[in-house]
Amino acid sequence: MTEKKWWQPEIYAQKRAILAKRERIIRTIRTFFERRGFSQVQTPVLQVCPGMEVHIKTFETQLLPPFEAKGQPRYLHTSPELTMKKLLVAGEEKIFQLCPTFRNAEEGETHFPEFTMLEWYRIGATYTKMMQDTIDLVRACAKAVGCDTATYNGKRNPLFKRWEKLTVAQAFQKYAHIDLWRTLPDQPTLEPDPTALRKEAEKQGIQCSVSDRFEDIFFRIMFAKVEPHLGEKVPTILYDYPTCLGALARKSPKNPLVCERFEAYVCGLELCNAFSELTDAKEQAQRFRYDQQMQKKLYGTCVPIDTDFLQALEQGMPACAGNAVGVDRLVMLLTGQSDIHDVLWVPRL
Repeated sequence: MTEKKWWQPEIYAQKRAILAKRERIIRTIRTFFERRGFSQVQTPVLQVCPGMEVHIKTFETQLLPPFEAKGQPRYLHTSPELTMKKLLVAGEEKIFQLCPTFRNAEEGETHFPEFTMLEWYRIGATYTKMMQDTIDLVRACAKAVGCDTATYNGKRNPLFKRWEKLTVAQAFQKYAHIDLWRTLPDQPTLEPDPTALRKEAEKQGIQCSVSDRFEDIFFRIMFAKVEPHLGEKVPTILYDYPTCLGALARKSPKNPLVCERFEAYVCGLELCNAFSELTDAKEQAQRFRYDQQMQKKLYGTCVPIDTDFLQALEQGMPACAGNAVGVDRLVMLLTGQSDIHDVLWVPRL
């Protein structure tokens, strides 16, 4: 029996209505930001550094000079973040971008190796402004497709009711019965001693290895006890992560043990990741070097640090905030689809 192909008219027709809504959502995103004075930018997907996330695998290629056989390594970006921030240093104040983004070894019902990312940045804002931006954007897109309730995997979230906001510590206490701050040192560090958190995890029946780092145990608890409850009845904004999980987020001026980072969950599906951005070049360089060391230790290889970005930070990036939203997941939530392939124009590579 011949396998059905996505491009056969009778197969493609089954999701044409979903793709029409996808286009409406993308037009709404552009209108949303343009009406608020943002400039739409376009940055190269081919970069010296694809992004520094330790566990994200990348696509590597070679950039060949004309008529030369030997080239320089380049990567498809895992996020446009570093380049967009250079535009802030250059003088832009409010920018957004819709672009293809690439992450290797990721494919499933909610992951695809090439997906559409929306990122936006505001000079003079913090992550609290990003929270409201996110709520307003999701609601605008929902209105555009005649939807007031997101659905995914049997869960339903009314989008126009008040969104839940929980700190990471509150969520750990509420759902895992763990006092997260008692497991952390008094001073922020990139590699906290995991002993106390391991003991708390094992009390809750979560098995850990003696080689697990604090981050490993943290996410074991997140996946087993916390995430299943996020966006259970209404969308949830989870904020104030431990500083060791800060990525490119700044420490809270009120509490240096936490960083100003949040993620939004709708119907249990992670939709975005946002920061009050770190502007300290020395601290960012320290975090990048640590990430590089962890990549080498865990995977035997690492990506190069974007030294041009660190120089831009040294030049001076104004206080700002940014957010990254998975557009395909947003379309899934607003069209009631459970598989990311059903909202893509071309569902398979």
